[in-house]
Amino acid sequence: MCPADEEKSQAKQKDCLFCDIARGDMPSTEIYSDDQCMAFKDINPVANIHVLIVPRDHVTHLTCISINHENLLGHMLRIGAQVAQQTGIAKSGYRLTINQGNDAGQIVDHLHIHLLGGGQLERLGTPIESI
Repeated sequence: MCPADEEKSQAKQKDCLFCDIARGDMPSTEIYSDDQCMAFKDINPVANIHVLIVPRDHVTHLTCISINHENLLGHMLRIGAQVAQQTGIAKSGYRLTINQGNDAGQIVDHLHIHLLGGGQLERLGTPIESI
């Protein structure tokens, strides 16, 4: 967590949807779980397979991580590959992505990885027309 946002993050942790799911206070369709993270189906999927990989510790953004989180992030990526195997999309292809901030489409202020696949995904990098 970012030191400047420590007080704010602690307050959010109490009202964080993903923290609630990780604690078992909110229902989810769990795909994977261990002591560091869990994976569950997104309730608003944007692909045939859409799974969220969420750390159990409340971390808001990538800019808030420390060197101590490197193992956690590596673990989450490995779990993404494992869940891709488990859901049958590893061979055909899948995408792991992290949305950071409003402009990127982050809705829940809790770091998470999207696993997307199960069909042809839209190409990344197409610029949005200027208004």
